[in-house]
Amino acid sequence: MFAQTAFRTRCTSWLLAAGLFLMLSSCAEPPSALERIKEEGILRVITRNSPSTYFQDRNGEAGFEYELVKRFASHLGVKLQIETADSIEEIFTRLNRPGGPTLAAAGLVASEGRKDLARFTQPYLDVTTQVVYRRGQRRPTQPEDLVGKRILVLKGSSQAEKLKALQSEFPDLRYEESDAVEVVDLLRMVDEGQVDLTLVESNELALNQVYFTNARAAFDLGEQSSLAWIVGKGEDNSVLEAANQFLTQAQENGTLQRLRERYYGHVDVLGYVGAYAFAKHLQQRLPRYEKVFRETAKEHGVDWRLLAAIGYQESHWQPEATSKTGVRGLMMLTLNTAKAMGVNNRLDPVQSIRGGGKYIAKVHANLPDSIEEPDRTWFALAAYNVGGGHLEDARKLAESEGLNPNKWLDVKQMLPRLAQKQWYTKTRYGYARGGEPVHFVANIRRYYDILTWVTQPQMEGQQLVNNEIHVPGINSTELGEILPPL
Repeated sequence: MFAQTAFRTRCTSWLLAAGLFLMLSSCAEPPSALERIKEEGILRVITRNSPSTYFQDRNGEAGFEYELVKRFASHLGVKLQIETADSIEEIFTRLNRPGGPTLAAAGLVASEGRKDLARFTQPYLDVTTQVVYRRGQRRPTQPEDLVGKRILVLKGSSQAEKLKALQSEFPDLRYEESDAVEVVDLLRMVDEGQVDLTLVESNELALNQVYFTNARAAFDLGEQSSLAWIVGKGEDNSVLEAANQFLTQAQENGTLQRLRERYYGHVDVLGYVGAYAFAKHLQQRLPRYEKVFRETAKEHGVDWRLLAAIGYQESHWQPEATSKTGVRGLMMLTLNTAKAMGVNNRLDPVQSIRGGGKYIAKVHANLPDSIEEPDRTWFALAAYNVGGGHLEDARKLAESEGLNPNKWLDVKQMLPRLAQKQWYTKTRYGYARGGEPVHFVANIRRYYDILTWVTQPQMEGQQLVNNEIHVPGINSTELGEILPPL
Protein backbone atom coordinates (compact mmCIF):
# COMPACT_ATOMS: atom_id res chain seq x y z
CA MET A 1 0.00 0.00 0.00
CA PHE A 2 2.82 2.34 0.97
CA ALA A 3 4.66 1.47 -2.28
CA GLN A 4 1.63 2.28 -4.44
CA THR A 5 1.16 5.63 -2.67
CA ALA A 6 4.82 6.52 -3.18
CA PHE A 7 4.59 5.53 -6.84
CA ARG A 8 1.48 7.68 -7.33
CA THR A 9 3.27 10.60 -5.65
CA ARG A 10 6.28 10.29 -7.94
CA CYS A 11 4.03 10.06 -11.02
CA THR A 12 2.14 13.15 -9.94
CA SER A 13 5.43 15.03 -9.48
CA TRP A 14 6.66 13.99 -12.91
CA LEU A 15 3.41 15.05 -14.54
CA LEU A 16 3.47 18.40 -12.75
CA ALA A 17 7.10 18.96 -13.78
CA ALA A 18 6.37 18.05 -17.39
CA GLY A 19 3.32 20.27 -17.47
CA LEU A 20 5.26 23.16 -15.97
CA PHE A 21 8.02 22.66 -18.57
CA LEU A 22 5.51 22.67 -21.41
CA MET A 23 3.85 25.77 -20.03
CA LEU A 24 7.17 27.58 -19.77
CA SER A 25 8.13 26.46 -23.27
CA SER A 26 4.88 27.74 -24.69
CA CYS A 27 5.48 31.10 -23.06
CA ALA A 28 8.96 31.49 -24.61
CA GLU A 29 9.21 34.08 -27.37
CA PRO A 30 9.56 32.56 -30.89
CA PRO A 31 12.63 33.74 -32.82
CA SER A 32 12.18 36.94 -34.78
CA ALA A 33 12.42 37.01 -38.58
CA LEU A 34 15.90 38.50 -38.32
CA GLU A 35 17.01 35.82 -35.85
CA ARG A 36 15.78 33.08 -38.19
CA ILE A 37 17.74 34.62 -41.07
CA LYS A 38 20.91 34.63 -38.99
CA GLU A 39 20.30 31.06 -37.81
CA GLU A 40 19.80 29.84 -41.39
CA GLY A 41 22.66 32.00 -42.67
CA ILE A 42 20.69 33.07 -45.76
CA LEU A 43 18.90 36.27 -46.75
CA ARG A 44 16.31 35.51 -49.45
CA VAL A 45 15.63 38.51 -51.65
CA ILE A 46 13.24 38.82 -54.58
CA THR A 47 13.89 41.27 -57.41
CA ARG A 48 13.39 41.97 -61.11
CA ASN A 49 15.74 40.85 -63.87
CA SER A 50 16.51 44.26 -65.36
CA PRO A 51 19.51 46.60 -65.82
CA SER A 52 18.52 48.83 -62.91
CA THR A 53 17.97 45.97 -60.46
CA TYR A 54 19.71 42.64 -61.12
CA PHE A 55 21.34 41.00 -64.13
CA GLN A 56 24.44 39.06 -65.15
CA ASP A 57 27.17 40.39 -67.43
CA ARG A 58 30.84 39.61 -68.04
CA ASN A 59 31.58 40.81 -64.50
CA GLY A 60 29.13 38.30 -63.01
CA GLU A 61 26.05 39.38 -61.08
CA ALA A 62 25.41 43.12 -61.20
CA GLY A 63 22.80 45.84 -60.84
CA PHE A 64 22.22 48.70 -58.40
CA GLU A 65 19.74 46.77 -56.26
CA TYR A 66 21.89 43.65 -56.28
CA GLU A 67 25.01 45.47 -55.12
CA LEU A 68 23.16 47.31 -52.37
CA VAL A 69 21.33 44.28 -50.99
CA LYS A 70 24.50 42.18 -51.21
CA ARG A 71 26.12 44.66 -48.85
CA PHE A 72 23.11 44.33 -46.54
CA ALA A 73 23.52 40.54 -46.45
CA SER A 74 27.21 40.98 -45.67
CA HIS A 75 26.27 43.48 -42.94
CA LEU A 76 24.07 40.77 -41.38
CA GLY A 77 26.81 38.16 -41.77
CA VAL A 78 24.74 35.89 -44.03
CA LYS A 79 24.73 34.75 -47.63
CA LEU A 80 22.52 36.39 -50.25
CA GLN A 81 20.05 34.26 -52.19
CA ILE A 82 18.48 36.09 -55.14
CA GLU A 83 15.12 35.14 -56.63
CA THR A 84 13.57 36.84 -59.66
CA ALA A 85 9.89 37.51 -60.38
CA ASP A 86 8.23 37.72 -63.78
CA SER A 87 6.04 40.66 -62.82
CA ILE A 88 5.65 43.37 -60.21
CA GLU A 89 2.48 41.78 -58.88
CA GLU A 90 4.32 38.50 -58.37
CA ILE A 91 6.82 40.25 -56.12
CA PHE A 92 4.10 41.22 -53.63
CA THR A 93 2.39 37.83 -53.88
CA ARG A 94 5.54 35.85 -53.13
CA LEU A 95 6.70 38.28 -50.47
CA ASN A 96 3.52 37.72 -48.45
CA ARG A 97 3.38 33.96 -49.06
CA PRO A 98 4.36 31.66 -46.14
CA GLY A 99 7.90 30.47 -46.70
CA GLY A 100 8.49 33.16 -49.31
CA PRO A 101 11.42 35.57 -49.61
CA THR A 102 12.07 37.96 -46.75
CA LEU A 103 12.84 41.13 -48.65
CA ALA A 104 12.14 42.69 -52.04
CA ALA A 105 14.84 44.89 -53.57
CA ALA A 106 13.28 45.60 -56.93
CA GLY A 107 13.54 49.30 -57.64
CA LEU A 108 9.95 49.99 -56.65
CA VAL A 109 8.38 53.27 -55.55
CA ALA A 110 6.77 53.40 -52.11
CA SER A 111 3.44 54.55 -53.51
CA GLU A 112 0.22 54.98 -51.54
CA GLY A 113 -1.47 52.21 -53.46
CA ARG A 114 1.19 49.71 -52.39
CA LYS A 115 1.26 50.48 -48.69
CA ASP A 116 -1.69 48.15 -48.09
CA LEU A 117 0.25 45.30 -49.73
CA ALA A 118 3.50 45.45 -47.77
CA ARG A 119 5.79 47.62 -45.65
CA PHE A 120 8.49 49.85 -47.06
CA THR A 121 11.89 50.78 -45.70
CA GLN A 122 13.17 54.31 -45.66
CA PRO A 123 13.98 55.64 -49.16
CA TYR A 124 17.42 55.26 -50.72
CA LEU A 125 17.01 56.81 -54.19
CA ASP A 126 14.86 59.75 -55.31
CA VAL A 127 13.23 59.40 -58.73
CA THR A 128 10.66 61.12 -60.91
CA THR A 129 8.14 59.54 -63.24
CA GLN A 130 8.84 60.68 -66.79
CA VAL A 131 6.66 60.53 -69.87
CA VAL A 132 8.75 59.19 -72.76
CA TYR A 133 8.01 59.93 -76.42
CA ARG A 134 9.71 59.27 -79.75
CA ARG A 135 12.01 61.90 -81.20
CA GLY A 136 10.50 63.41 -84.33
CA GLN A 137 6.98 63.17 -82.98
CA ARG A 138 5.13 66.06 -81.36
CA ARG A 139 6.36 66.38 -77.81
CA PRO A 140 3.67 66.20 -75.12
CA THR A 141 4.17 68.84 -72.43
CA GLN A 142 1.25 68.33 -70.03
CA PRO A 143 -1.07 65.52 -68.83
CA GLU A 144 -3.92 66.40 -71.23
CA ASP A 145 -1.54 65.71 -74.15
CA LEU A 146 -1.65 62.03 -73.20
CA VAL A 147 -5.25 61.72 -74.37
CA GLY A 148 -5.54 59.91 -77.70
CA LYS A 149 -2.05 58.37 -77.51
CA ARG A 150 -1.04 54.71 -77.53
CA ILE A 151 0.39 54.29 -74.03
CA LEU A 152 1.88 51.13 -72.56
CA VAL A 153 3.22 50.71 -69.01
CA LEU A 154 4.21 47.86 -66.73
CA LYS A 155 1.32 46.06 -65.11
CA GLY A 156 1.04 46.81 -61.41
CA SER A 157 3.51 49.68 -61.65
CA SER A 158 3.35 53.04 -59.90
CA GLN A 159 3.07 54.56 -63.40
CA ALA A 160 -0.16 52.64 -63.92
CA GLU A 161 -1.41 54.02 -60.61
CA LYS A 162 -0.72 57.58 -61.79
CA LEU A 163 -2.48 57.04 -65.11
CA LYS A 164 -5.51 55.58 -63.33
CA ALA A 165 -5.64 58.64 -61.09
CA LEU A 166 -5.41 60.92 -64.15
CA GLN A 167 -8.47 59.26 -65.70
CA SER A 168 -10.69 60.95 -63.12
CA GLU A 169 -9.57 64.27 -64.59
CA PHE A 170 -9.33 63.12 -68.20
CA PRO A 171 -11.97 60.37 -68.78
CA ASP A 172 -10.87 59.87 -72.41
CA LEU A 173 -7.34 58.91 -71.37
CA ARG A 174 -6.56 55.31 -72.36
CA TYR A 175 -3.57 53.15 -71.59
CA GLU A 176 -2.55 49.50 -71.49
CA GLU A 177 -0.66 47.51 -68.86
CA SER A 178 1.47 44.45 -69.56
CA ASP A 179 3.39 41.99 -67.43
CA ALA A 180 5.03 40.45 -70.51
CA VAL A 181 7.53 43.32 -70.80
CA GLU A 182 10.14 45.16 -68.75
CA VAL A 183 11.28 48.79 -68.87
CA VAL A 184 13.86 48.01 -71.55
CA ASP A 185 11.07 46.62 -73.75
CA LEU A 186 8.94 49.73 -73.22
CA LEU A 187 11.76 52.06 -74.24
CA ARG A 188 12.54 49.94 -77.27
CA MET A 189 8.89 50.02 -78.35
CA VAL A 190 8.83 53.81 -78.12
CA ASP A 191 12.17 54.01 -79.89
CA GLU A 192 10.81 51.88 -82.76
CA GLY A 193 7.41 53.60 -82.86
CA GLN A 194 5.39 50.57 -81.75
CA VAL A 195 3.73 52.72 -79.08
CA ASP A 196 3.45 56.49 -78.78
CA LEU A 197 4.32 56.91 -75.13
CA THR A 198 5.40 55.10 -72.00
CA LEU A 199 6.05 56.14 -68.41
CA VAL A 200 9.20 55.10 -66.55
CA GLU A 201 11.17 56.32 -63.56
CA SER A 202 13.95 58.81 -64.25
CA ASN A 203 16.73 56.48 -63.06
CA GLU A 204 15.68 53.76 -65.52
CA LEU A 205 15.52 56.18 -68.44
CA ALA A 206 18.96 57.58 -67.57
CA LEU A 207 20.42 54.08 -67.45
CA ASN A 208 18.96 52.93 -70.77
CA GLN A 209 18.58 56.01 -72.96
CA VAL A 210 21.98 55.60 -74.59
CA TYR A 211 20.70 52.38 -76.19
CA PHE A 212 17.48 53.98 -77.46
CA THR A 213 18.44 57.29 -79.03
CA ASN A 214 14.93 58.02 -80.31
CA ALA A 215 13.35 57.70 -76.86
CA ARG A 216 13.27 61.08 -75.12
CA ALA A 217 11.83 62.45 -71.89
CA ALA A 218 8.81 64.66 -72.63
CA PHE A 219 7.94 65.92 -69.14
CA ASP A 220 7.86 64.86 -65.51
CA LEU A 221 4.54 63.53 -64.27
CA GLY A 222 3.83 64.27 -60.65
CA GLU A 223 6.16 65.08 -57.82
CA GLN A 224 9.42 63.39 -56.94
CA SER A 225 9.07 60.01 -55.25
CA SER A 226 11.47 57.49 -53.74
CA LEU A 227 12.57 53.90 -54.17
CA ALA A 228 12.52 51.64 -51.12
CA TRP A 229 12.92 47.99 -50.16
CA ILE A 230 9.86 46.00 -49.13
CA VAL A 231 9.05 43.41 -46.46
CA GLY A 232 5.88 41.38 -46.20
CA LYS A 233 2.97 42.37 -43.99
CA GLY A 234 2.99 39.22 -41.87
CA GLU A 235 6.50 39.46 -40.47
CA ASP A 236 7.62 41.32 -37.35
CA ASN A 237 9.59 44.54 -37.61
CA SER A 238 13.06 43.05 -37.03
CA VAL A 239 14.07 42.86 -40.69
CA LEU A 240 12.53 46.26 -41.44
CA GLU A 241 14.44 47.85 -38.57
CA ALA A 242 17.72 46.16 -39.59
CA ALA A 243 17.27 47.30 -43.19
CA ASN A 244 16.58 50.88 -42.12
CA GLN A 245 19.66 50.86 -39.90
CA PHE A 246 21.79 49.58 -42.78
CA LEU A 247 20.42 52.15 -45.24
CA THR A 248 21.12 54.93 -42.76
CA GLN A 249 24.71 53.74 -42.43
CA ALA A 250 25.03 53.36 -46.21
CA GLN A 251 23.97 56.97 -46.60
CA GLU A 252 26.36 58.18 -43.91
CA ASN A 253 29.43 56.20 -45.03
CA GLY A 254 29.06 57.06 -48.71
CA THR A 255 28.03 53.62 -49.99
CA LEU A 256 24.81 54.90 -51.52
CA GLN A 257 26.56 57.86 -53.11
CA ARG A 258 29.20 55.62 -54.71
CA LEU A 259 26.57 53.24 -56.10
CA ARG A 260 24.48 56.12 -57.43
CA GLU A 261 27.52 57.57 -59.16
CA ARG A 262 28.53 54.20 -60.61
CA TYR A 263 25.15 53.41 -62.13
CA TYR A 264 23.53 56.78 -62.68
CA GLY A 265 26.24 59.41 -62.43
CA HIS A 266 27.31 59.29 -66.04
CA VAL A 267 26.64 57.45 -69.26
CA ASP A 268 29.33 54.88 -69.87
CA VAL A 269 29.54 54.84 -73.63
CA LEU A 270 32.49 55.62 -75.83
CA GLY A 271 30.39 56.09 -78.90
CA TYR A 272 31.44 56.25 -82.50
CA VAL A 273 33.69 59.27 -82.66
CA GLY A 274 34.39 61.44 -85.66
CA ALA A 275 37.22 60.46 -87.94
CA TYR A 276 39.26 63.52 -87.15
CA ALA A 277 39.22 62.78 -83.39
CA PHE A 278 40.25 59.21 -84.13
CA ALA A 279 43.06 60.42 -86.35
CA LYS A 280 44.29 62.75 -83.61
CA HIS A 281 44.36 59.83 -81.20
CA LEU A 282 46.30 57.80 -83.73
CA GLN A 283 48.97 60.48 -83.66
CA GLN A 284 48.94 61.43 -79.98
CA ARG A 285 48.15 58.22 -78.09
CA LEU A 286 48.76 55.11 -80.15
CA PRO A 287 52.55 55.65 -80.51
CA ARG A 288 52.90 55.30 -76.72
CA TYR A 289 51.50 51.77 -76.78
CA GLU A 290 52.05 50.46 -80.31
CA LYS A 291 55.19 48.51 -79.37
CA VAL A 292 53.36 46.70 -76.55
CA PHE A 293 50.38 45.96 -78.80
CA ARG A 294 52.73 44.47 -81.41
CA GLU A 295 54.71 42.38 -78.92
CA THR A 296 51.61 41.09 -77.13
CA ALA A 297 49.80 40.27 -80.35
CA LYS A 298 52.80 38.36 -81.69
CA GLU A 299 53.03 36.34 -78.47
CA HIS A 300 49.38 35.25 -78.66
CA GLY A 301 48.94 35.00 -82.42
CA VAL A 302 46.62 38.01 -82.69
CA ASP A 303 46.72 40.84 -85.22
CA TRP A 304 48.12 43.78 -83.25
CA ARG A 305 45.74 46.15 -84.99
CA LEU A 306 42.76 44.15 -83.76
CA LEU A 307 44.17 44.30 -80.23
CA ALA A 308 44.69 48.05 -80.59
CA ALA A 309 41.13 48.45 -81.89
CA ILE A 310 39.80 46.68 -78.77
CA GLY A 311 41.82 49.04 -76.61
CA TYR A 312 40.47 52.06 -78.44
CA GLN A 313 36.85 50.91 -78.16
CA GLU A 314 37.30 50.17 -74.47
CA SER A 315 39.19 53.24 -73.30
CA HIS A 316 40.23 55.46 -76.24
CA TRP A 317 43.77 54.32 -75.29
CA GLN A 318 43.52 55.97 -71.88
CA PRO A 319 45.22 53.79 -69.23
CA GLU A 320 43.32 55.26 -66.26
CA ALA A 321 39.82 54.84 -67.73
CA THR A 322 37.20 53.43 -65.35
CA SER A 323 33.68 52.29 -66.23
CA LYS A 324 30.62 52.75 -64.02
CA THR A 325 30.79 49.08 -63.02
CA GLY A 326 34.36 49.40 -61.80
CA VAL A 327 36.10 47.86 -64.83
CA ARG A 328 39.42 49.64 -65.23
CA GLY A 329 42.39 50.24 -67.44
CA LEU A 330 43.25 50.60 -71.10
CA MET A 331 41.75 47.20 -71.98
CA MET A 332 38.93 47.45 -69.38
CA LEU A 333 39.67 44.22 -67.56
CA THR A 334 37.43 43.13 -64.70
CA LEU A 335 39.14 42.46 -61.40
CA ASN A 336 38.65 38.70 -61.72
CA THR A 337 39.86 38.61 -65.33
CA ALA A 338 42.89 40.73 -64.50
CA LYS A 339 43.82 38.39 -61.67
CA ALA A 340 43.38 35.33 -63.87
CA MET A 341 45.57 36.90 -66.57
CA GLY A 342 48.32 37.78 -64.11
CA VAL A 343 47.64 41.53 -64.05
CA ASN A 344 48.48 43.09 -60.68
CA ASN A 345 47.82 46.71 -61.65
CA ARG A 346 45.02 47.32 -64.14
CA LEU A 347 46.05 50.95 -64.51
CA ASP A 348 49.48 49.96 -65.78
CA PRO A 349 49.00 50.17 -69.60
CA VAL A 350 51.65 47.53 -70.32
CA GLN A 351 50.06 45.03 -67.91
CA SER A 352 46.57 45.89 -69.16
CA ILE A 353 47.48 45.34 -72.83
CA ARG A 354 49.26 42.08 -72.08
CA GLY A 355 46.34 40.90 -69.96
CA GLY A 356 43.83 41.90 -72.63
CA GLY A 357 45.80 40.15 -75.35
CA LYS A 358 46.06 36.98 -73.29
CA TYR A 359 42.36 37.10 -72.47
CA ILE A 360 41.05 37.66 -76.02
CA ALA A 361 43.32 34.81 -77.20
CA LYS A 362 41.89 32.54 -74.50
CA VAL A 363 38.29 33.50 -75.32
CA HIS A 364 38.99 32.90 -79.00
CA ALA A 365 40.49 29.46 -78.32
CA ASN A 366 37.62 28.37 -76.06
CA LEU A 367 34.90 28.94 -78.65
CA PRO A 368 33.31 25.82 -80.18
CA ASP A 369 35.29 24.27 -83.03
CA SER A 370 32.25 24.66 -85.28
CA ILE A 371 32.79 28.44 -85.43
CA GLU A 372 35.29 29.26 -88.15
CA GLU A 373 37.04 32.45 -89.21
CA PRO A 374 36.32 35.24 -89.73
CA ASP A 375 33.18 34.70 -87.62
CA ARG A 376 35.29 33.20 -84.86
CA THR A 377 37.00 36.55 -84.26
CA TRP A 378 33.68 38.43 -84.11
CA PHE A 379 32.28 35.87 -81.67
CA ALA A 380 35.39 36.23 -79.52
CA LEU A 381 34.93 40.00 -79.42
CA ALA A 382 31.28 39.61 -78.42
CA ALA A 383 32.22 37.19 -75.64
CA TYR A 384 34.95 39.61 -74.48
CA ASN A 385 32.20 42.21 -74.07
CA VAL A 386 29.12 40.39 -72.81
CA GLY A 387 30.49 37.07 -71.55
CA GLY A 388 30.51 33.58 -72.98
CA GLY A 389 27.30 32.51 -71.24
CA HIS A 390 25.15 35.21 -72.82
CA LEU A 391 26.76 34.58 -76.20
CA GLU A 392 25.85 30.92 -75.93
CA ASP A 393 22.26 31.92 -75.07
CA ALA A 394 22.13 33.97 -78.27
CA ARG A 395 23.52 31.06 -80.31
CA LYS A 396 20.80 28.79 -78.94
CA LEU A 397 18.14 31.37 -79.78
CA ALA A 398 19.53 31.57 -83.32
CA GLU A 399 19.39 27.81 -83.68
CA SER A 400 15.80 27.71 -82.40
CA GLU A 401 14.88 30.27 -85.08
CA GLY A 402 16.39 28.14 -87.85
CA LEU A 403 19.45 30.38 -88.15
CA ASN A 404 23.10 29.34 -88.13
CA PRO A 405 24.56 29.55 -84.60
CA ASN A 406 28.06 29.62 -86.07
CA LYS A 407 27.56 32.73 -88.19
CA TRP A 408 27.94 36.17 -86.70
CA LEU A 409 25.48 37.64 -89.18
CA ASP A 410 22.76 35.38 -87.72
CA VAL A 411 23.70 35.46 -84.05
CA LYS A 412 24.01 39.24 -83.89
CA GLN A 413 20.30 39.39 -84.76
CA MET A 414 19.56 37.38 -81.61
CA LEU A 415 21.78 39.20 -79.13
CA PRO A 416 19.41 42.21 -78.73
CA ARG A 417 16.69 39.76 -77.71
CA LEU A 418 18.59 39.14 -74.49
CA ALA A 419 17.29 42.54 -73.36
CA GLN A 420 13.67 41.57 -74.08
CA LYS A 421 11.72 39.83 -71.37
CA GLN A 422 9.87 37.45 -73.68
CA TRP A 423 13.24 36.04 -74.76
CA TYR A 424 15.67 36.33 -71.86
CA THR A 425 13.30 34.49 -69.52
CA LYS A 426 13.82 31.44 -71.76
CA THR A 427 17.60 31.54 -71.52
CA ARG A 428 20.01 30.14 -68.97
CA TYR A 429 21.82 33.36 -68.07
CA GLY A 430 18.87 35.79 -68.25
CA TYR A 431 18.94 39.48 -69.03
CA ALA A 432 21.88 41.08 -70.83
CA ARG A 433 22.40 44.35 -72.67
CA GLY A 434 22.44 42.35 -75.87
CA GLY A 435 22.63 45.32 -78.19
CA GLU A 436 25.91 46.39 -76.60
CA PRO A 437 28.13 43.56 -77.97
CA VAL A 438 26.66 44.12 -81.43
CA HIS A 439 27.81 47.76 -81.34
CA PHE A 440 31.05 46.71 -79.65
CA VAL A 441 31.96 44.33 -82.47
CA ALA A 442 30.86 46.74 -85.21
CA ASN A 443 32.93 49.58 -83.76
CA ILE A 444 36.02 47.43 -83.37
CA ARG A 445 35.68 46.20 -86.94
CA ARG A 446 35.56 49.85 -88.08
CA TYR A 447 38.60 50.81 -86.03
CA TYR A 448 40.44 47.69 -87.20
CA ASP A 449 39.69 48.50 -90.83
CA ILE A 450 41.05 52.00 -90.38
CA LEU A 451 44.16 50.80 -88.52
CA THR A 452 44.79 48.27 -91.26
CA TRP A 453 44.36 50.99 -93.81
CA VAL A 454 46.60 53.59 -92.22
CA THR A 455 49.42 51.16 -91.44
CA GLN A 456 49.79 50.05 -95.06
CA PRO A 457 52.83 51.41 -96.96
CA GLN A 458 52.12 55.00 -97.94
CA MET A 459 51.55 55.78 -101.59
CA GLU A 460 52.83 58.83 -103.39
CA GLY A 461 50.49 61.75 -103.67
CA GLN A 462 48.82 61.28 -100.29
CA GLN A 463 48.37 64.50 -98.40
CA LEU A 464 48.29 65.61 -94.81
CA VAL A 465 44.90 65.69 -93.13
CA ASN A 466 44.26 69.25 -91.98
CA ASN A 467 47.96 69.85 -92.74
CA GLU A 468 48.99 67.77 -89.71
CA ILE A 469 48.29 64.07 -89.80
CA HIS A 470 49.45 61.69 -92.49
CA VAL A 471 46.48 59.34 -92.56
CA PRO A 472 45.29 58.17 -95.96
CA GLY A 473 41.62 58.70 -96.64
CA ILE A 474 40.75 60.10 -93.21
CA ASN A 475 39.43 63.58 -92.63
CA SER A 476 37.01 65.31 -90.33
CA THR A 477 33.92 63.68 -91.87
CA GLU A 478 32.15 60.91 -89.99
CA LEU A 479 33.61 57.46 -90.44
CA GLY A 480 30.22 56.15 -91.53
CA GLU A 481 30.40 58.39 -94.59
CA ILE A 482 33.75 57.09 -95.82
CA LEU A 483 33.63 53.38 -95.02
CA PRO A 484 31.36 50.74 -96.57
CA PRO A 485 28.77 49.21 -94.22
CA LEU A 486 29.73 45.98 -92.51
